[in-house]
Amino acid sequence: MDPSPPAAGAAGTVGAPRRAATAALRAALPAWAVSRLLVLVSLVAAHLLAGHVRPADPAVRARVAQGLLAWDGGWYRTVAEHGYAAAGREALRFFPLYPLLGRWLGGVPGVGAGVALVVLAEAAALGALCLLWLLVRHDAADDALARRSVWLLALAPAAYTTVLAYADALLLAAVIGTFLAVRTGRWWWAAAAGAAAGAVRPLGLLLVVPVAVEVVRTHRSGRRGRWASQGVALSAPLAGAAAYLGWVGWRFGSPWLPFTVQVQAGHRGRLTVPLAAMWDDAVAAVHGHHLGTALHLPWVALVAVLVVVAWRRLPASYAAYATVVVAAALTSANLDSFERYALGAFPLTVAAASLLGRRWAWRTVLAASGAVMAAYATLAFCDLVVP
Repeated sequence: MDPSPPAAGAAGTVGAPRRAATAALRAALPAWAVSRLLVLVSLVAAHLLAGHVRPADPAVRARVAQGLLAWDGGWYRTVAEHGYAAAGREALRFFPLYPLLGRWLGGVPGVGAGVALVVLAEAAALGALCLLWLLVRHDAADDALARRSVWLLALAPAAYTTVLAYADALLLAAVIGTFLAVRTGRWWWAAAAGAAAGAVRPLGLLLVVPVAVEVVRTHRSGRRGRWASQGVALSAPLAGAAAYLGWVGWRFGSPWLPFTVQVQAGHRGRLTVPLAAMWDDAVAAVHGHHLGTALHLPWVALVAVLVVVAWRRLPASYAAYATVVVAAALTSANLDSFERYALGAFPLTVAAASLLGRRWAWRTVLAASGAVMAAYATLAFCDLVVP
């Protein structure tokens, strides 16, 4: 991929927005539909297995019964329906934009917050895939690479979480939208998308890094005179998060509660040096302890390889964002949900797609990835894997 974006209108995507949107939807819709079908099949399988997997544990049947609102989806639904005060301080770790949108949409007669959150997740996931196609097509002028990137993001092992009532799909849409905006010089749109990302999840704050890289690149290339819009775009992710943290401070006494709750035992756990948790899990696995946690280790290794590929093949802003997201995911003492956090580093899927130009390799990897995603979804519905 060319590290310097083409001028607006290049590759026939930005200059013709209607045609570009139609092409993006045609490329993204099949991948989006297949991923949803696989997760729904996994949910049916989980219903059939629920009576055989730890039959004495009521949590398994409860998790299956929750369906697409399982795990964090229940928290988002509670916040959307009753607000943070009723949900308790544990709910403060969930940033507000997603449940707030669910609350507004759920106010439509006959919808309800639960249905609204699922609909929002599905719509955001489709939007994220469309935006990814536009972004890769714009930067690489390669339809095949754009299509492979879309399919890999849709069928990545952790992508089942974009089907659940989770904020991850909305975050992906906001992050990829920010990248598309800055790579095409639309800084005010980047500011809007970046502010949304900062209000969706804490990882949205990390958008400051790639936006800063793009600002520096723009000025080094001699295209100046956009200091105001670039400054707003650079600060927007911080502003989106700061608005929520300020409200938490006013309402609950400390603006840092969303983070202090998150690092408690039972959630992400204490902060640690990157890779320290990986080392502890590897040692435990050698001694026969915590073998389930050790399942994260191969994914950490694969992600590390893809970060290197990103630095070698993708623009610096892509690689920088992937690096800081992965580093943040590895600073926790608890590697649960590592795969979901890594999914937020969407450039890793583009890096992987760039390695799969041969048809046999592409088909093999895509089939394997879809199968693993379905397996993980089934395990999550059965309360055996933390999304």
